[in-house]
Amino acid sequence: MHSVSITEWDQFLSNYPDAHFMQTSAWGSLKSSFGWDIAWIIEGSAGSQILFRKLPFGFSAAYIPKGPLGIDFSHIWKEVDQLCRKHRAIFLKVETDTWVAKSTDRERDFPGFISSSFNIQPPNTIIVDLEQDETGLLQKMRQKTRYNINLAIKKGVVVRSWNNIDFFHQMMTVTGQRDGFGVHSREYYQRAYDLFHPTGNCELLAAIFEDNPLAALMVFTCGKRAWYLFGASSDQERKLMPTYLLQWEAMRWAKSKGCQFYDLWGVPDEDEANLEANFMDRNSGLWGVYRFKRGFGGMVQRTSQALDKVYIPILYSLYKKFMAGRGSI
Repeated sequence: MHSVSITEWDQFLSNYPDAHFMQTSAWGSLKSSFGWDIAWIIEGSAGSQILFRKLPFGFSAAYIPKGPLGIDFSHIWKEVDQLCRKHRAIFLKVETDTWVAKSTDRERDFPGFISSSFNIQPPNTIIVDLEQDETGLLQKMRQKTRYNINLAIKKGVVVRSWNNIDFFHQMMTVTGQRDGFGVHSREYYQRAYDLFHPTGNCELLAAIFEDNPLAALMVFTCGKRAWYLFGASSDQERKLMPTYLLQWEAMRWAKSKGCQFYDLWGVPDEDEANLEANFMDRNSGLWGVYRFKRGFGGMVQRTSQALDKVYIPILYSLYKKFMAGRGSI
């Protein structure tokens, strides 16, 4: 078993500058502050950050988010299996950093895995290509989105870098209650900001009108990609369209950091034809944000389905029944 230190992992990661931010040690440190154990395995040119969530009676659930890394990582599974058994993992869930359209022969790379019924990260998203000038980016947006961006500017909304995590968490709580999604603790957002912002890989931006914050978002970068991960808006002055200008300025910030792609992070898990046919009539879950996100001119992309490797079948069956009752993960 070739488990390594965080320093060795960061050195390994330097060979993969375009790795997903969820494979960075900063993300591992964030999760370790909130109930996860973290381990890193390197075998030859392949490696992975692995998260372990503690469960009752000494068991755990293992998770590889957006990994492993390497051209051929089929030979790391022996070491991963040993580590998972050491942590008494019921199963290992892997969500690779690949799009469905570009996925290869997964049976070869993932021996012993089965297709999972449940994903942790939203599998469907919208990707905006930043490799064009700002005029080109705006031209690809829908006319209503461009109109709302200009409206916010004309009405005096400005977007600034921000560091008021307390206010951001309050705004997230309001948004979560309004739109029906879960919200992390204030400490979670603070820890994320403290880990990623000093290295230039995170920015908290706020849309402000007459010194009053109306909306805010936290955007992350790694290599050539940026991700819009957390966003919130107040119930005040929504007619000023602050969220549209905020998203546009986040894209401009990501572009200034050298990013080529901007991930809007999460739309309903449907193909684009169904999304377009139904978004006017549905508002539950991620449907409520699809109408907003589709306006920025990106392309709908779906990640490869999560894979599970089962170590304790009877407990894994109980997990599946529990998750089916919840309806989502």
